[in-house]
Amino acid sequence: MVHRVVACGSPIVLPLTASGRISSTVVGSPADIGGADTVLAGLRRDARRAQCMTHVEPVAARPGRHAPWPEWVDPVLRGRWVAAGIDEPWTHQAAAAEAAHAGRSVVLATGTASGKSLGYLMPVLSRLLTQPGARALYLSPTKALAHDQLRAVRSLRLTGVRAATYDGDTPAAERDWVRAHAGLVLTNPDMIHRGILPQHRRWAQFLRGLRFVVIDECHGYRGVFGAHVAAVIRRLRRVCARYGSEPVFLLASATTADPQLSAGRLTGVDVEVIDDDGAPRGPMDFVLYEPPLLWRRPAEGEAQGASGEPRGAGENGAPVRRSVTAESADLLADLVADGVRTLVFVRSRRSAEVVAITARRELGHVSSDLADRVAAYRAGYLPEERRELERRLRAGDLLGVAATSALELGVDISGLDATVTAGFPGTLASLWQQAGRAGRDGQRSLAVLVARDDPLDTYLVHHPEAVFGRSVEACVFDPDNPYVLGPQLECAAAELPLTEADLGLFGPAAPRVVDDLVRRGRLRRRPTGWFWTQRTRPEVDIRGTGGPPVRIVETATGRLLGTVDAAAAHSAVHPGAVYLHQGSSFVVDDLDLPESVAFVHEESPEWTTVAREHTDIRIVESSRSRILPEVEVHLGVVEVASQVVGYQRRLVATGEVLGQEPLDLPPRQLRTRAVWYTVTDDLLAGAAVEAADVPGAVHAAEHAAIGLLPLFATCDRWDIGGVSTALHPDTGRTSVFVYDGHAGGAGFAERGFLRIGDWLAATRDAVGACECPAGCPSCVQSPKCGNGNEPLDKAAAWRLLTAVSGAVG
Repeated sequence: MVHRVVACGSPIVLPLTASGRISSTVVGSPADIGGADTVLAGLRRDARRAQCMTHVEPVAARPGRHAPWPEWVDPVLRGRWVAAGIDEPWTHQAAAAEAAHAGRSVVLATGTASGKSLGYLMPVLSRLLTQPGARALYLSPTKALAHDQLRAVRSLRLTGVRAATYDGDTPAAERDWVRAHAGLVLTNPDMIHRGILPQHRRWAQFLRGLRFVVIDECHGYRGVFGAHVAAVIRRLRRVCARYGSEPVFLLASATTADPQLSAGRLTGVDVEVIDDDGAPRGPMDFVLYEPPLLWRRPAEGEAQGASGEPRGAGENGAPVRRSVTAESADLLADLVADGVRTLVFVRSRRSAEVVAITARRELGHVSSDLADRVAAYRAGYLPEERRELERRLRAGDLLGVAATSALELGVDISGLDATVTAGFPGTLASLWQQAGRAGRDGQRSLAVLVARDDPLDTYLVHHPEAVFGRSVEACVFDPDNPYVLGPQLECAAAELPLTEADLGLFGPAAPRVVDDLVRRGRLRRRPTGWFWTQRTRPEVDIRGTGGPPVRIVETATGRLLGTVDAAAAHSAVHPGAVYLHQGSSFVVDDLDLPESVAFVHEESPEWTTVAREHTDIRIVESSRSRILPEVEVHLGVVEVASQVVGYQRRLVATGEVLGQEPLDLPPRQLRTRAVWYTVTDDLLAGAAVEAADVPGAVHAAEHAAIGLLPLFATCDRWDIGGVSTALHPDTGRTSVFVYDGHAGGAGFAERGFLRIGDWLAATRDAVGACECPAGCPSCVQSPKCGNGNEPLDKAAAWRLLTAVSGAVG
């Protein structure tokens, strides 16, 4: 068997293994290499890989700029850092430390590996050493990052600083010690929300002495999660005020647009910005890389396409690009075989497992020792599994790791040579954060962005100016989202009765939300304020996962393998789904939704599964609009009904569709915010879109628009959804909707409304630039389409998008 591969216009014939996968020849053995420049040269010598490299951006080195140690830094602390090789801080570290020491809240927004932690640890540790009653709180979005910071603090051997983590893995006995004795508590917003604020009386001594709150990686707080964290921080400030403290906030962020605005909205306080990065940076080669298109050679007598090419192996006969996981796994195997320490960042837990499994299998043909030095790292592992992987990473025992974003924000690893990002991570901030994981010792590094078969990824690798020529995004979240603010005000009232003064703390929407809570009987008004009416505390999920996590249990043994978020359970662990864990494959036997358990058995099929979902949408109200002669654009509230109705089986390596199976799962209801546009029949006629072609045109335009919205809003295509119809009953027109996939909205649809002209123009360009003849996943097909990507009309979609983008400017 062979595959015919079209890469940059050149057909290449590659052999298949007996299992149907493209064979990958890994040669060589671990050796000292001459740096990432040698690695890049090796990629260029490989003819197939060279054709896949659409752009190489050299990122210049930058010298460092020092500043003297502030005089107030504790001399013992300064001595420890000097002994560790830090003779003087970088300029941005000193500036941030001076601001915080003077009592001003500050956001330190500099690049990856710029040493932000030293900037906030200087004032925090100095205060803890000189004032025994002082306390500090450190918040991170991941447990791994908190544990890594704890190791960094303990490595300083400061007897006057009692530091400890406080998270879901902390045993009950240790929690009592942390409350009573710890001066620096490292935790996460979830534990502030569930463990500290509800028990604030037990934390009274700590809260009374709280002087600093560090919020690390604050650019990660976006969407509904960001809105919840903003409310949790306001609840923390409110309780602190009750105990007589007013902590200074120190925020650390990757480079973002308008960090002052984002940090201010997150904390509710005035924040000073330090964004002049004084840290040195080694040179980097940043590669944009597009896997080749795969064409299946037809069997004898099988029809070919109209152009004479073999028929595509994808959905509805579309050409299929080699999967990002298969290509990234081959890159990882080759780099590890050459002794290059490499991190591969993937988009999902499943992809982390697939990349690691594939790379280990290929390396096993060279050396079993090499195969053992590759692993996956992702959320959902048990605590002891995560800790062991982190230990092997720090020790250098692992040469290659396939990781989710848990390592983008997690363990600090030095000595890496290369990073591979398997699919655009949703924001430029995350992309640069991931790329910055390599080259941390100042040596030359390599970063590779491997495009998925997706409109946005295709657009980016063919428009390098969209990656290297523009500023990173702002954090998008809406603190006034009533679906967030209501439950958070319930939590606040359960902690301490709400007062009129408190409502100002929670923003302009708070009075209206409180009135609604009173009307529903959730709060009761008294002369001294509003009181929580229930016997039990409010149950609020700040991560928006839709309920308790679903446990993954092996049917034969009863062994707990891991968990999956409730919101993802219908699509991730439905009956028949393939679930991957620690290099092993499992197939789901049953999903018990009332008990939040999925039962699985071990099996190694040659395919993966992709859920299919059907969606209906109803307009509740339009809050903002642009009315033009032939186009109307609206932003408003909608009700979405969605149901997982089936799933596809696809070959892992090629994405070839093997079949589709139905499912019977209950529908889910969502009230959220959407942006939508409607067009007149005259516009359709002017765009030469015949009546029979309208369903395929709007469906394809909807898919492409969803794929490109992350270019203009800080979101991922899985954060949003869409519906299109030739005649919607609420508009009476041909309509295309794109909605936030979170109750109450997350701010993404609003960004689309504000940038509608640029957004649809980029969508038009992406559709027009794709080389496929009639539509593929790189332009108008969607991996989560509930209608099996039918009907789709790429050419009519391009004409429609051209007309609409021209009309809205």
